[in-house]
Amino acid sequence: MQQAGIDILENDILEKYPKVLNILLRDHTTQQNIFWATDNYQELGNEYQFHSHIKTASITGENGHIIVPRVKKNKAMQQYRVREMAEVFTPSWICNAQNNLIDNAWFKKENVFNTGLLLPDGTQKWKVNRNKINFPEGKTWKDYIRDTRLEMACGEAPYITSRYDTTTGKFIPIEERIGLLDRKLRIINENVDNSGEWLKAAQTAYKNIYAFEWQGDSLLLAREAMLITFIENYYSKFGKNPLLKSIQYIAYIISWNVWQMDGLKGVVPKSCSTKQLETTTLFGDIEIKIEECEGCLKDNIKKHNGIYCLIKDWENKDPKTGRKGRKIKFIDLLKNR
Repeated sequence: MQQAGIDILENDILEKYPKVLNILLRDHTTQQNIFWATDNYQELGNEYQFHSHIKTASITGENGHIIVPRVKKNKAMQQYRVREMAEVFTPSWICNAQNNLIDNAWFKKENVFNTGLLLPDGTQKWKVNRNKINFPEGKTWKDYIRDTRLEMACGEAPYITSRYDTTTGKFIPIEERIGLLDRKLRIINENVDNSGEWLKAAQTAYKNIYAFEWQGDSLLLAREAMLITFIENYYSKFGKNPLLKSIQYIAYIISWNVWQMDGLKGVVPKSCSTKQLETTTLFGDIEIKIEECEGCLKDNIKKHNGIYCLIKDWENKDPKTGRKGRKIKFIDLLKNR
């Protein structure tokens, strides 16, 4: 596979991988496509309003360059998104330092994957550990890829996969990447040589990486980056692309695990509402009662009247179907709220 660069083109996905773009646009909570959830594109027409669902036709063909990474957006739009949505992307060296803290705790050892460096000119980088990763007593590489990780308000998901630095746009080669998913895939590459076993291990890794994001364009970019990361790693390992059915299944996992949500409320963005209730009195008069969202009024994540987001628990069985992959509300994981 040729290097896709930082800007993954929807036209390329549509042409090379049938049905995959449709899968990446799916929202499993609403059973519709993800929606824009931003006014940044409204001047383009009815298909690009805040609540408009992102359709394949809206972002392919002549519209194939509408969604671009933040670093390629014009400065005015970048500033607007910072002001309106507090969208500030994190340099890769900071993502690396924070991801290292997670692995320091898991391995009970520092600098497992790399060592952070401060260069004389003030630049922050990292030096990759080129040796095969060793595991502490009582833990194996399979435990590592099964360990569940979550990136909150993920934007383009720089903590998950570092295909490029989101602040500079610089492409990062596979062997230099520092994301949570990148590390899992490195472990798989070091421990599995059979393509079938590699695919199963990669599916497990993807099923244990979660993220949520408000804005539809950033969400799609995050999903696309994770998909292309899968293809790049398979190609790097085996010298060919994975089969289409394998790409489609990874896209399906991603579409469940990386979802659109208001992180403060646990619901689909802007789905809470004020309801107007009409009742008839004993004397035949119509009384109108305004019922506001209790969760919004009381800042109680369990009391919103919006659409609570669903995710998939891949290991436990669905009580209705008896198959693995139980659907649960994300807020049900928040035991102490």
